[in-house]
Amino acid sequence: MNNRIQLENRLLKLISSLADEKNLEAYVVGGYIRDKILGKEVKDIDIMVVGDAIEFGYLVAKAIGGGKLVKYEKFGTAMLPLSDGKIEFVTAREEKYSPDSRKPVIKKSSLEADLSRRDFTINAIAASINSKNYGQIFDPYNGYEDIKNKIIRTPLDPLKTFEDDPLRILRAIRFASTFEFNIESKTLEAISKMKERLAIVSQERITDEFLKILSSNKPSIGLLLLHNTGVAGVIFPELSEMAGVDQRDEYHHKDVLQHTIRVVDSIAVVSNDVWLRFAGLVHDIAKPRTKAFKEGVGWTFYGHEEIGARMMKGIFRRMRLPMDKLPYVEKLIRLHLRPMALVSDEVTDSAVRRLLFEARDLIDDLMTLCKADITSQNPQKVERYIKNYETVLQKMKEVEEKDKLRNWQPPVRGDEIMRVCGLSPGKTVGILKKEIENAILNGIIPNEHDAALEYLLSIKDDILSRVDEVKK
Repeated sequence: MNNRIQLENRLLKLISSLADEKNLEAYVVGGYIRDKILGKEVKDIDIMVVGDAIEFGYLVAKAIGGGKLVKYEKFGTAMLPLSDGKIEFVTAREEKYSPDSRKPVIKKSSLEADLSRRDFTINAIAASINSKNYGQIFDPYNGYEDIKNKIIRTPLDPLKTFEDDPLRILRAIRFASTFEFNIESKTLEAISKMKERLAIVSQERITDEFLKILSSNKPSIGLLLLHNTGVAGVIFPELSEMAGVDQRDEYHHKDVLQHTIRVVDSIAVVSNDVWLRFAGLVHDIAKPRTKAFKEGVGWTFYGHEEIGARMMKGIFRRMRLPMDKLPYVEKLIRLHLRPMALVSDEVTDSAVRRLLFEARDLIDDLMTLCKADITSQNPQKVERYIKNYETVLQKMKEVEEKDKLRNWQPPVRGDEIMRVCGLSPGKTVGILKKEIENAILNGIIPNEHDAALEYLLSIKDDILSRVDEVKK
């Protein structure tokens, strides 16, 4: 390799001059160098100094004339936020860990010692920013070659690396998934052996890495690594439970986990929305709990969509996922079989109205999930189902344009029902609202205020008399 790297960066040149002025040994390290070699856009800069990184951070912040330095004195690091990215300053250091914590005891050290304590060889590369050897590469663990060969490995013994900081287990899988690299065999073996150490890592950090894996261009790489190493059994056991669960279905893979992973990859091709991908990951999560064999039919999973939706609250709480995303995921799981039912039957306006009414503004994401849910190995079957879905989508478009149900609001509200019928708040108002709703969904009346009010007037006496009878 060339022992120098091009560092044509105005900010780095400024930092270089400040380091020279203070006679400090300074390097740009880690992700910045890795991404430069990969040809990726780099916004964040990691600066390592052999000296006091926090003091140097203040000097840079003052020279730039903007941003407040955030310091972490215990670790000898500081961070300077920029309008587009950030600069991190770290003191060249050694780390010592205790068995029950991933927070190290720090002491100042040399460049070589600092690079040795980094997680992977691809992140253990430094380039000098001092003017006398600006851009000179220091790569004691052949990280450059590992980047070119698409390999994830640890600089030192991987067992020790993961014992010290088990979050690196998930980082290895995340880097493999993000960059589409392979994990070196000894490192991969160590991940399996040390996976239980993840118990000392905070759930928030685990979930952050998991969502980054799910956000990669081809999530199946990371998801399969999580499963094959046994890590999924530690951090998300419901995923592992889907492995080996057979399903007999003409548009699905036989194994539920393999099918699920294919669904997530298919969604990833058309959407970067991590929560739509997550919904794809969990849409069949209750199949292991609902599996039953029916003579003449094969394996069945009756009610898995409802049970799966009910499982989500516990999973969201356990994984510290944002609770405001829970209703979205629950609804997609509950409704994911509904469009297929429309495909199988004659597509009626009434059935389409009800689906649009229940899905509301999630209908596009629901249809994306449902199309991804077709993972048959038979291309003719896939083509047939996709064609049928297109028919349903066209029908939805027609009904939506006519009835405006996507963000539906009752054309006659509760206060108007109470005024017209002389009612106080209570169940009877809800019964009358439901009757109007059903009349619209069944196509008896249009989704308009005057038509709904006229319908209310025509049914109210009959409904009220029946309610009175029940009360007696």
